[in-house]
Amino acid sequence: MKSHSPAVLIALVALALAVPANAQAPQQLFGSWKLNPAKSKYSPGAPPKSMTVTYSPAGFGMKIVVDLVPAEGASQHWEMTPMFDGRDHPVTGNPDADLISIRRISDTKGESTFKKKGGKATSVNVRTLSPDAKYLTIETTGTTADGKPRHDIAVFER
Repeated sequence: MKSHSPAVLIALVALALAVPANAQAPQQLFGSWKLNPAKSKYSPGAPPKSMTVTYSPAGFGMKIVVDLVPAEGASQHWEMTPMFDGRDHPVTGNPDADLISIRRISDTKGESTFKKKGGKATSVNVRTLSPDAKYLTIETTGTTADGKPRHDIAVFER
């Protein structure tokens, strides 16, 4: 077996450590965010009566907890712990999705794809954190439960 120089080994270790760091969510995202319905736009339909999304660190991903009171119907509590690994992870409590995969686009932007079991995507969320980390905008495209096109822009504040 050929031995590598210490410089090559240090470079390999540095590269291995850098990849997971880039795959993590930005620290400014962590905490609770409350929907501001007046600044949000939902199509079709009315915005939720209330919605809180809480992000917390979890390994190379994040734990996401959503508490939602829809415009009509019963309150919902969703939980998921997706990793930045390109794979689907379970979602509990969301009537429109059983799985989620996430990817980091930049320090202030990320994307989540929600799916039903069987792999059919129901929505794609693009999450953008404002430069001052006071606002979180989540733009959702997809289809409603009855197959209609959906486009929502939800604005959250701390």
